[in-house]
Order: sequence, then structure tokens, then C-alpha cells
Amino acid sequence: MTFVPFPENPPQDPELAEAFSSLHNRHGFVDHILWVHAHNPRTLKGHVELYRALMFGPSPLSRKQRETIAVVASAANRCHY
Repeated sequence: MTFVPFPENPPQDPELAEAFSSLHNRHGFVDHILWVHAHNPRTLKGHVELYRALMFGPSPLSRKQRETIAVVASAANRCHY
């Protein structure tokens, strides 16, 4: 759980709005973990690139195994996943 205040949704800052425009999930909103980066769009880009590399890049782990690890880590940190 984050204690960093989120900016308004949708963001009013043009750079931030552009950064968030492609990050809506299948439910139509941006995940909270990404909103933490709203105060620094450069870190948002790095987070998204890291996530995509870990979850979709070449790996000996299957997609299902990677998702399972993410769910367990989120549960251990009491984060909604």
C-alpha cells in the first residue's frame, strides 16, 4: 500500500497525461502502483519498461509462473494485485 498522494485522475499536467494515456488496464483505469510515479514521469517510464521486460521478455519462467510470483509478492506486501 502506498501512502504517496495521487494527483487527480486524469492528470492535468500534459506530460503526465501523455505518459498515462497508454497505461489503462483492462478495467479502464491506471493501476495504483503506477500512480505512485505520477510525481516523476521519468520514473514511470522506467517502471513500465522494467515490468514489461520481466513479465513479457524472454525467461525460463512461464507467464503463469511470473504472474504467480507477482501475486504472492503482492499478498506478502498487502498490496492489491
